[in-house]
Amino acid sequence: MTQIKLTKSHLLNQSTVTIFYVDQLVKLSSLDKQQTAFLKKEVEAHKKEVVPMHELNDLHFFVPVKRESATPDSLEKLRGVGSCILGELNKMKCSDVLVVNETSDTEFTIAITEGIALSNYQFLKYFKNKSERKNSLAKIHLLDKKLTQEDADELSNLLESTMLARTLINEPLSYLTAMKFSEEMQKAAKNIEKLTVKVLKKADIEKLKMGGLLAVNRGSMDPPTFNILEYKPLEAKNKKPIVLVGKGVVFDTGGLSLKPTPGSMDEMKCDMSGGAAVVGAIQAIAANNLPVYVIGLIPATDNRPGMNAVVPQDIITMMDGTTVEVLNTDAEGRLILADALVYAQRFEPDLVIDLATLTGAAVRAVGTYASAIMGTADQKTMDGLAESGMQVWERTMQFPLWKDYGEEIKSDVADLKNLGAGNAGHISAGKFLEHFTEYPWIHIDIAGPAFISADSSYRTKGGTGVGVRLLYDFIKRRYL
Repeated sequence: MTQIKLTKSHLLNQSTVTIFYVDQLVKLSSLDKQQTAFLKKEVEAHKKEVVPMHELNDLHFFVPVKRESATPDSLEKLRGVGSCILGELNKMKCSDVLVVNETSDTEFTIAITEGIALSNYQFLKYFKNKSERKNSLAKIHLLDKKLTQEDADELSNLLESTMLARTLINEPLSYLTAMKFSEEMQKAAKNIEKLTVKVLKKADIEKLKMGGLLAVNRGSMDPPTFNILEYKPLEAKNKKPIVLVGKGVVFDTGGLSLKPTPGSMDEMKCDMSGGAAVVGAIQAIAANNLPVYVIGLIPATDNRPGMNAVVPQDIITMMDGTTVEVLNTDAEGRLILADALVYAQRFEPDLVIDLATLTGAAVRAVGTYASAIMGTADQKTMDGLAESGMQVWERTMQFPLWKDYGEEIKSDVADLKNLGAGNAGHISAGKFLEHFTEYPWIHIDIAGPAFISADSSYRTKGGTGVGVRLLYDFIKRRYL
């Protein structure tokens, strides 16, 4: 984790990033006349988003911004600028960098810092020469008159939680079984006051009659877990909790409906990205002492074709007594989420949000650029989530839950079937989940942006941790 520290002064012989208003250029005291002329030419004539100036072993980057330009688009550009700067800092083996904000808007400082810090994430655990591969940058110092130490700590905790989610996603099944996933949740909560983790094991799950989770687990040699994370501060703004539900399929082979296409199983360690996002979001909320009552529910298992695996046309009984005809064992995420959504009812929640890498249809609908959302929450709440998505650039696209889609999941031999008609599969999956909700609810299908095959700006190859910053921003805006 890159350390983020507030400072009150420049240090000599230190690489810097200076953010300034375009019309403020001539007032930059750190530049002489020649440097000012050069910078003015680069900004005005060449429209550069960042202008580098090298001085011996120190790198200096100048980032021009327009007044009143802290829009979602411009902040995302700054995160990208931060990512580019990070590459140069590591190339020159810089151990630290000073971010100086000469403007009056702290959002610029935060965006640049996010870009630098998130780009600096690495998953090196399994390399023999990890010390040689490690990036040089270790510290980011912030010089911003309007930024408080509390602001810096909040940002640091949020980014650390995002990176925790990335690491959990990047872990292979050889390490991250369902049981180990539970242990990692307990580890994350260990040093955070008021954050607790309760792990229900197979016998407990059987007593609860969670037929979906048990059915998906039948093909595995490893037992399932059901995880309950709770953060309940005394000064919580909400008496009824907001419940976050995360899909925790630690690896998905498709079960007996084995994934058929070349490469289709290569990234399936990421099928617990929803669960990882819930862990990261709750850790960030608790670490930053937000006065919000939050519960996380994560059903965890792998989906394999061995042992006594569920077969197509099997009928299973869910926790609430609903019978489901399993037509495709690769549509397993909705089965384990359904049990968790039923379990959520006991908390009489203010709102329930589930996150899951649920369908390829969501990827086909919006690509890797956004998550598909739908639900029964009022439109103001849905719009609030979309607004947070734009703010942190984890964008969402809303889809309907019309009754027509409910017709697609009616079974001839059971209450429901776990497969729709073929088109708009992300919506029929959402319609399936809706059946198990009796409260305001939002479903977020993060299948597109959860895992990427190459670096994309500050989103590093592998798990992106999508959902952590989205949930944090949304919950903070909703209750504070």
